Amino acid sequence: MSLINALNWRYAVKKMNGQPVAQEKVDKIIAAAHLAPTSSGLQPFKVIVVTNQELKEKIAPIAFNQSQVIDSSHLLIFAANENYTEEGIDHVFSRMNAERGLPDSGTDAYKAQLKGMILSRTAEENFNHAARQAYIGFGIAIAEAAILEVDATPMEGFNGPELDKFLGLDKQGLRSVTLLPLGHRDPEGDWLVNLKKVRTPLNEFLIEFK
Repeated sequence: MSLINALNWRYAVKKMNGQPVAQEKVDKIIAAAHLAPTSSGLQPFKVIVVTNQELKEKIAPIAFNQSQVIDSSHLLIFAANENYTEEGIDHVFSRMNAERGLPDSGTDAYKAQLKGMILSRTAEENFNHAARQAYIGFGIAIAEAAILEVDATPMEGFNGPELDKFLGLDKQGLRSVTLLPLGHRDPEGDWLVNLKKVRTPLNEFLIEFK
């Protein structure tokens, strides 16, 4: 399926049927998020995968009891770093240089420039920047899921601080930003399944300078 056809096929499923998604497909969706572009290749976010049914049922109230959390096969949580650190930046570039067969000193000038910019910002500014990187991976995961005909429901409707505390993400320097339940639609129970996909007309959406 082409990406455009896949995006026309997908919608924000309101009711999933609880059937499992093949692990091979889930692995590809996670791989897509992992390969997503991020600013300076820093990848300042993690993807948490929850398949334990009891745990999903405990998370559901934190997500305002949206049924997709419980009925999903896999619940993906995208969590951004709460801040950047000098050590974290060094770690990324050390690994990058090692895998490319380059000396660490080869990126010293760029690293210094990057640190000067990033580390001069407030923690909240850096979290917001990291969260935007997480959203890139989030969007690419949604696209890959659509290509694989796996239903995925993007969710911002949850209590982030409560989820972070419940899963101990706050102790790992992470803050959850989005949820992505993966599963299969329940055509009998989903009021949205047969409704036409509607978007702003392209001539209103697109602005061109020629």
